[in-house]
Amino acid sequence: MENKQFIYVLKPKPYYQTEANWTAKDEEIIARHFKYLQDLLAEGKLILAGKTGGLDEHTFGIVIFEASSPGEAEKIMKNDPAVAEGIMTAVLFPYKVAIMRK
Repeated sequence: MENKQFIYVLKPKPYYQTEANWTAKDEEIIARHFKYLQDLLAEGKLILAGKTGGLDEHTFGIVIFEASSPGEAEKIMKNDPAVAEGIMTAVLFPYKVAIMRK
């Protein structure tokens, strides 16, 4: 079965939109979030991940990846440490990359 593409959009919860509110524990969670994305890349699932600059109410990140089903895609999103630990909200969408620079 061919994998399908998905995207989840991450937004820091309002408390985390102010840098002064971040603790060492929060930074450690974000380090695990980054490692989680690196692991997805190594597994061949991650297509692209990134975030907007700055940290405010307009800040968001995206994770574009492949999964075998919507259920697997939701599991991948919910297992992201930033989501699982409550720093960020995430919304999942079916997605298809139409054009991409090589």
